[in-house]
Amino acid sequence: MQTFRIIQNGDDYLLPVYNRQKIVLMRGDGNYIYDSERVVYLDFFSGIAVNGLGQAYPEVVNAIADTARKIGHVSNYYYNEPNVRLAKLLCEISFAQKVFFCNSGAEAIEASLKLARKYFSRLGQDRFEIISFDNSFHGRTYGALSVTGQKKYQEGCGPLLPGIKFATYNDIESVKKLIGDKTAAVLLETIQCEGGIHPADQKFLKELRDLTRENGILLILDEVQTGLGRTGKMWAYEHYGIEPDIMTSAKALGAGLPMGAMLVTNQVAQGFKPGDHASTFGGNPIVSAAAVANIEAIILKDVVANSAKQGEYLKSQLAALIVEFPQLFTEVRGMGLVQGLQMTRDASSLVQKCVREGLLLGSAHATVLRFLPPLIIGEEEINLAMEKLRKAIAVELQG
Repeated sequence: MQTFRIIQNGDDYLLPVYNRQKIVLMRGDGNYIYDSERVVYLDFFSGIAVNGLGQAYPEVVNAIADTARKIGHVSNYYYNEPNVRLAKLLCEISFAQKVFFCNSGAEAIEASLKLARKYFSRLGQDRFEIISFDNSFHGRTYGALSVTGQKKYQEGCGPLLPGIKFATYNDIESVKKLIGDKTAAVLLETIQCEGGIHPADQKFLKELRDLTRENGILLILDEVQTGLGRTGKMWAYEHYGIEPDIMTSAKALGAGLPMGAMLVTNQVAQGFKPGDHASTFGGNPIVSAAAVANIEAIILKDVVANSAKQGEYLKSQLAALIVEFPQLFTEVRGMGLVQGLQMTRDASSLVQKCVREGLLLGSAHATVLRFLPPLIIGEEEINLAMEKLRKAIAVELQG
């Protein structure tokens, strides 16, 4: 009865912008989540790559509780210790030398677009064009939506931000054709996640970094979904032997609390002066403390290495499904613990059947099953997930 009431009230009062599964999640423990009917689910979605350490990780919970007992929100007109610690830590584990904090990936993208234009404006250069890519996804706010290369997200929202051009992902020649004296930055995801789990080619990303440097253009990497160990490296750009000028992070950063960040070099940071940009809740002490505990645990527990190891095992199990069910699956793509299984049909039906088997998955670009388990996942849980998935597949094939 409680479940029915919650779902009914949700349908009555929540804006219907999500296609929600008809379950109510109540609590979690590591790789597992329990609903209001005490049904247990193996979580292979992690809140869309948010819960890198799974649910209720002790060090994170303690950091949140301890900080909340001492201080809540403070304005960014003052320093707060957890926020400064987090900024220092992020710079130590990345290319960056300065950090701006916000509340989401879309906010971080907005900040990066604004900074790119401000940077060249302060240099006295009339550069404002941003090159993005077809099939990309960068968020739902107007700037982020404007650089998203999927028309379905933009329909009915125009006019969008001007000065945006779209190249073809993994095609360096398409980028060269768009570069001009007005070009400020090139923005891309290291892996197009919402676009169906498509990693950037090694050669393409290296050539792109060289091209931007040769033309004095900023390279912005969107690591909102791929950062903090998800791909088997702390940051996905490390797979390519390059470094960006600006990078966005969010999702896993706050360990379940809303946190976004824009990471930049000292040189590019000069584009912003006091008063140029802000975020009321960005760098909140409680969220910052959670993020510090989260990153420290990722480092201390060698979670990134586990992501690489278990990612390879997961990929091998998904590849086996292609051989076993060629009528359903054609290709597996991804890095570490962000993997996509290409289907020959819409994925939503199979996702729903997986829920009934106690397995939480997602989909991407309609026809791709998306696997984003916590980075603490083990071989035993992967085997259990495959067992549940096969049961769901059997029902799917029955029609």
